[in-house]
Amino acid sequence: MTESKVNKPQWLPTSKDEMERLGWEQADVILFSGDAYVDHPSFGAAVIGRTLQAAGFKVAIVPQPNWRDDLRDFKKLGRPRLFFGVSAGAMDSMVNHYTANRRLRHDDAYTPGGKHGMRPDYPTIVYSGILKELFRDVPVIAGGIEASLRRVAHYDYWEDRLRPSIMLDAKADMIVYGMGERTVVDLARRLDAGERLADITDMPQTLFISDETPAQGDIVLHSYEECLADKKLQALNFRHVEEESNKFAGAVIWQRAKGKMVKINPMLPPMSTGEIDASFDLPYTRMPHPRYRGKHIPAYDMIRHSVCMHRGCFGGCAFCTISAHQGKFIASRSKESILKEVKNVTEMPDFKGYISDLGGPSANMYAMGGRNRDICRKCVRPSCLHPAVCPNLHNDHRPLLEIYREVDRMPEVKKSFIGSGVRYDLAMSKNKNEAVNAANKEYLRTLIADHVSGRLKVAPEHTSDTVLQCMRKPGFELFRKFKRIFDDVNTKKGLRQQLIPYFISSHPGCREEDMAELAAITKDLDFHLEQVQDFTPTPMTVATEIYYTGYHPYTGEKVYTARTEKEKLAQRSFFFWYKPENRQQIIGELRRMNRPDLIKALYPGGAGFQHSYGRKTSESGGRNSGRRERTESKKFEPKSNTKKFQKFKK
Repeated sequence: MTESKVNKPQWLPTSKDEMERLGWEQADVILFSGDAYVDHPSFGAAVIGRTLQAAGFKVAIVPQPNWRDDLRDFKKLGRPRLFFGVSAGAMDSMVNHYTANRRLRHDDAYTPGGKHGMRPDYPTIVYSGILKELFRDVPVIAGGIEASLRRVAHYDYWEDRLRPSIMLDAKADMIVYGMGERTVVDLARRLDAGERLADITDMPQTLFISDETPAQGDIVLHSYEECLADKKLQALNFRHVEEESNKFAGAVIWQRAKGKMVKINPMLPPMSTGEIDASFDLPYTRMPHPRYRGKHIPAYDMIRHSVCMHRGCFGGCAFCTISAHQGKFIASRSKESILKEVKNVTEMPDFKGYISDLGGPSANMYAMGGRNRDICRKCVRPSCLHPAVCPNLHNDHRPLLEIYREVDRMPEVKKSFIGSGVRYDLAMSKNKNEAVNAANKEYLRTLIADHVSGRLKVAPEHTSDTVLQCMRKPGFELFRKFKRIFDDVNTKKGLRQQLIPYFISSHPGCREEDMAELAAITKDLDFHLEQVQDFTPTPMTVATEIYYTGYHPYTGEKVYTARTEKEKLAQRSFFFWYKPENRQQIIGELRRMNRPDLIKALYPGGAGFQHSYGRKTSESGGRNSGRRERTESKKFEPKSNTKKFQKFKK
């Protein structure tokens, strides 16, 4: 193995001059990333680069290479000794580039100055194709979100078509999916030992085109061509993929497309505490590379003083891709590792005493999991929280409270905030242990009183039980209870904090009438919604499969989804019922629905009613109830339209 223990770079080199200053003639691995190079554990290229470096390999990074000119960025570092690594970046490029209405975005949070256009559509495909054209005999290994979530046949919303596994479109020799530190180091070591990439067919979390024959116990999905002919088969495929991704030990998955067979080896078990500590404890500078001096990178500005405490999410929300990439089971860092990183943050030159976030994919899943792990090993549930909280789940918030207290005791820290989304249903779920229940109540009080920077973000997502069932989210009544807790703590502490609820329109299962009821309910709760989300189908989610196929993958039931721009805009307009320009249209729609009750709830003074809210909030969400006098004394109650999904029949 080639090692570089002398003169280790403060940043991984990004140019030939930087390599020469280190005395390198050749790098072992060269990474190409669609993001700017920020040497921080929240940026994938930095994590993979630092992990390989810690294993003794020489690693260089080419961030945001120019693919439009003579391709000099792809040639400037020469050929690596072992392989090229390719990643589109921290986001799927199409989500990064386009809005839910398929309109081009004008900025890119992962680029200096937020400048748009510094990466192509589908960088995984573009970068790997260029590298294979220039260096035909050098292995190209793809990874990152884009490659990970497109590992099987998937619906592409921006092209409005089913695409095969990205292995069929990219020129990569192999894809490492999910969180790739362990896999990529093992791969580098085996290549370094002289193994041929073509002979490495057993490595977890990899996929590649294979001539092998599926073994007994493997899962063979319906082919890409079969799914093109019958959308219901695509829905069936997704259920297999999701269940295997959520297992401790999944099966090998195969899928044929365009006359070739793609083999997908199963995910590794979740990282141990020691393994995840080792990843976060690497010598990151926590800063953008000096090449960006004087330029702001918006995504970095958001997380520069934050600390991620765990990976994984067992929420299983229908529209979310976290478990497909990070896994369902939580991998938590040790308290010592977290406090060490907090200490590093406090030593940054621009630190003013405030930790912006002690969080994770979900803020309050730290150190949680099943009481009996043997049960977890057999479980195929996509969510530990839906349709009801798993009785085996130990939702003890005491370890999290201890982290908060330890951080707040540090003399350099004036205050620590929780910026990540909080699962209030997790904290409010009853535990068999009364001591845990008491601690969970204390967690909510502590969170609201001491760790909110004026606004607390939570995600009820909708008010309709039917839509929430499809979303795999708890009923809206639980949010009402949480709001009462929030208001009570604020009253007792003399605080005037805001509760910021996030909602989604046009989600599968959501009809225009559901959005009209959402408008009335949130008005009654005194929320003034300003920034909201229209459902965007992204690869590897239940909601996307429903959107594309029309069927729920777990029930086989047909599910209505707003698909046209007109339908989507009609639903979205109900978020902004208070805008004068929307009033006549909304009243007309409510008359068509024969819902005079909703007209009265939204516009008690009639069509010409001018509603005054006073000062508007500057962010999404609303203000606390009680900030103005209500115009109605009776709470609006939606019609019941909950229905049970039928069992999926193949």
